[in-house]
Amino acid sequence: MSPYHLAQVNIARMLAPLENPLMEGFVARLDEINALADRSPGFVWRLQTEAGNAAYIRPYEDDRIIFNLSVWESVERLKEYVYRSAHSELIRGRSQWFEKFDGPYMALWWVEAGHIPTVEEAKERLDHLRKHGESEFAFSFKRVYAPQAYEGTHSR
Repeated sequence: MSPYHLAQVNIARMLAPLENPLMEGFVARLDEINALADRSPGFVWRLQTEAGNAAYIRPYEDDRIIFNLSVWESVERLKEYVYRSAHSELIRGRSQWFEKFDGPYMALWWVEAGHIPTVEEAKERLDHLRKHGESEFAFSFKRVYAPQAYEGTHSR
């Protein structure tokens, strides 16, 4: 087993509050999609409240931004979940519920196996990707850095 795991953060700006009927199709699938992640091969951990999801965690001043943070064993396992499971249906339908961002809304980075990233750490990685582009500190599926590049990227 690798001494590294892959952390990922993604954010989305909702078109309306979660309680709004416009968001009903998204909210109705949260439990299903989170349970799918929990049992997916390669899944390690995800940020969640006692309710079992992170939909009500608001780490940004904009309360329409929802925040998702998780850890996976590998890029391949995360990609399988994101693009080859029922989760992909939400991606295809995201314009029904979310605004389009004008920059990165997802960041990946390597962590030592067993490390649980904090919300602040995730925000720092996403902000770094937005300001500086892809690097071993924060990257996307478009340009994946090897886990060995992780050394020395704990903070910037």
